[in-house]
Amino acid sequence: MLQSLLLLLLGSPLCAIAQSAADYYVRSLPGQPEGPLLKMHAGHIANRQRTIIWLNGGPGCSSMDGALMEIGPYRLKDDHTLEYNNGSWDEFANLLFVDQPVGTGYSYVNTNSYLHELFEMSAEFMIFLEKWFKIFPEYESDDIYIAGESYAGQHIPYIAKAILERNQKVASTGGTQWNLKGLLIGNGWISPADQYPTYLQFAYKEGLIAKGSDISSNLESLQSVCFAQLEASGGKDRVDIPECEKVLTEMLSLTTDSNKQCINMYDVRLRDESCGMAWPPDLEYLRPYLQRPDVMQALNLNRDKASGWEECAGAVSKNFKAKHSLPSIRLLPELIESGIPVLLFSGDRDLICNHLGTEQLIHNMKWNDGTGFETSPGVWAPRRYWTFEGEPAGYYQQARNLTYVLFYNASHMVPFDFPRRTRDMLDRFMHVDIASIGGSPAESRIDGEKLPQTSVGGHPNSTAAEEQEKQRLKQAEWKAYAKSGEAMLVVVIILVCVWGFFIWRSRRRHRGYRSVYRNGEASTGGSSSVLDRFRNKREANGDIETADFDESELDRLNLEGSRNMEAEHYAIGDDDDSDNDESPSQQQHPDSRRESHPSGER
Repeated sequence: MLQSLLLLLLGSPLCAIAQSAADYYVRSLPGQPEGPLLKMHAGHIANRQRTIIWLNGGPGCSSMDGALMEIGPYRLKDDHTLEYNNGSWDEFANLLFVDQPVGTGYSYVNTNSYLHELFEMSAEFMIFLEKWFKIFPEYESDDIYIAGESYAGQHIPYIAKAILERNQKVASTGGTQWNLKGLLIGNGWISPADQYPTYLQFAYKEGLIAKGSDISSNLESLQSVCFAQLEASGGKDRVDIPECEKVLTEMLSLTTDSNKQCINMYDVRLRDESCGMAWPPDLEYLRPYLQRPDVMQALNLNRDKASGWEECAGAVSKNFKAKHSLPSIRLLPELIESGIPVLLFSGDRDLICNHLGTEQLIHNMKWNDGTGFETSPGVWAPRRYWTFEGEPAGYYQQARNLTYVLFYNASHMVPFDFPRRTRDMLDRFMHVDIASIGGSPAESRIDGEKLPQTSVGGHPNSTAAEEQEKQRLKQAEWKAYAKSGEAMLVVVIILVCVWGFFIWRSRRRHRGYRSVYRNGEASTGGSSSVLDRFRNKREANGDIETADFDESELDRLNLEGSRNMEAEHYAIGDDDDSDNDESPSQQQHPDSRRESHPSGER
C-alpha cells in the first residue's frame, strides 16, 4: 500500500538553525564607510529550539485549516493573496502541520486501505516522525509540543503515549529521545461519555431551546436512548456512539427556522443553511487557493497522486470509527502524571465540543493523587480571571500539571477568533516572557499579576502593544514634569522670601535716616546729603511701588528753599540697592474541525 502524509514546515525566524559560524557572518552593513568592513558576526542564538506539531480534527479534516485560518503566519485576504496573521505561533517555535490520517487533505493512499483505529493512527505517525527527523535531523533535539483541536483531542494523547513508549525503547540503545514538553488541545473531543450529555445541557443554558417545549421533549427522549448506551457494558469506553450523535443532528434539524437557517454548531451566535458546515468565512478563499496548480507545485506535491485538496475527507471519516480503541481520556491521567504539562482550552460559543463537556471531564478525572482541580480534599483551585489589552478574555484554572483556559466569546476555532490571545496563552505555556528579551509586551493580566508577565510581540503582532508602551512612557514623562514643577515652586517661594527680607531690611535702614533729620540734628550738609540720597534714587529709575521715602520728607525738603536752593521737580523712583533687587527665575516645562456532515464529526 502506497500512502503519504502531507507535511508543511514553517520555520520560526528566531529558531532558525545555524550550522556554523559562517551562518552568522556579516557580509555587508548598510551605510558603512568606504574601506574594508570589520569582521563581524551577528544573529540570534535561541536559548532553546521548539517545534509545535499542529493537527486538526474530523477525523479527516486538513491541518491546512490551522495553517491558513488559525495559528500559521499567513491568512488569506482573498483566493490569491496572503497577508500576515496578527498572532501567529511561529515567532518562538517552528510549526509543523500534518495532514493525517492518510487520505486527509493533500495526503493520499493508492488503495481503499484507510485507517480505522487510534492505535493504527499513532503507529503511522511514529513512522512519519522517524522519516521526518532523518530528513531534518537539526530538529530532532527540539522541545516538542503537540497541539490541535476538536477530534485531535483523540489523536494527540495517543501520539504522546507512542512517543513516550519509543523513548523508553531507545534509552537502552543510546538513540535520541524526543523531548516532548507539552500538549495543547482546544475544544477537544476527549471524553465522549462526558461530552454527549452536555449537548442538551448547553442548549438550555444558552437559550437555544426552551425547557419543557415540544422540541425539548423530543430531544430528551433521544437523550435517554443515548444514556442507555453509555450505561451499557463498555458504553463509556466508546469513542463514537451513533445514538448520542443523533441528539445533536436532531437539535439542528428541529431548530431550523422558516428561512431554512439552523444553528451554527461551531458558533451558536450564528445561523446558516449548512448549520456551520460552510464556516468559517475564510473557507470561501481557502479551497480555491489550495486547489490552484501553482500552489500545489509550490508545496512540492506529487501531482500524479494528488487529487486536489478538500477540507474534510468523507472517506476518512467514514472509515475511522475507532470501534476497538479506548477514548483518549483513558490515556490523559498517565500522561499528566509522567510530567508532561497539558493545557485544555475552550471557546464558550461552541456547541459540538462545548466547554461544559471539557469541564465535566476534568471534574471527573483522577490524576496525581487528586480528583479534578482539587488542591486538597474538598478545596478546588480557583478560577483566575484573565484580561487581555483591557478586555475580559476568560479565566485560567490550574492544578497538578493540568491547565484549563476558557475563552469568552470564542467559537470552536479559538485561534481564528482570537489569534493574539491564543498566542499569549501559548507563550505562557512555553514560559516565554517577551519583556525579558526586549520585546514590547501586550497587556495580559491574570488576577492582578504584575505586568508584563508573558505576551505577544515580534512578528507583525505588536502594534497595539507598542502604542500602549508609548502611552505609558508619556504618562511617566508627565509625572516627572509634575515633580520637577513642584520642586521649582519651592525654589521660587524661597527666593521670594529672601527678596522680601532684603526689602524689609532696606526699609528699616532708610527709616533710620529720616529720624536723624527729623530730630533737627542735620546741618545744611546733612540736608543736602538727604537730597543727594533721594536724587540717587531717581537716577536708579526704580519702581514707585517700592520707594523708600516718606511723603513728609518731600515737604521738609521743599521748606529748605529758604537756604537759596532752587526748587526742582523729581521723578519719583524706587529704592535700588543692587544687592536686594533680584527677581527669581522660573523654569517652564515642555509641555476543524470540520466535519464532512452535520452529524457532528469533529
